[in-house]
Amino acid sequence: QVQLVESGGGLVQAGGSLTLSCAASIRTDRLYNMGWFRQAPGNEREFVAAISRGSGSTSYADSVKGRFTISRDNAKNTVYLQMNSLKPEDTAVYYCAASSRVRIGVSQGLYDYWGQGTQVTVSS
Repeated sequence: QVQLVESGGGLVQAGGSLTLSCAASIRTDRLYNMGWFRQAPGNEREFVAAISRGSGSTSYADSVKGRFTISRDNAKNTVYLQMNSLKPEDTAVYYCAASSRVRIGVSQGLYDYWGQGTQVTVSS
């Protein structure tokens, strides 16, 4: 079992920045790929970014490429999502997830454990 706790959400103006954190209850860098997803009201949950175990290779949704950066601090068992140049359409609940699959993926069905989510609201 892996417990994931997100933090760092809040209200920010368009163009601003936020950093989300996801603290895991166990060491994940060698066992789990980690991902961030988001869900806006009335929308399905969508992939945002992922980082692989081991090499730390990354993948991003086209909508956030160049603005968001996913990283992990193995010593702290924590994954981060640095979000810059935020837009109102980035408003959503952001979820952290862990996947035991071999490769990182964009489908939420590949992820085994989920956090409770943290709200990000971007005002125009």
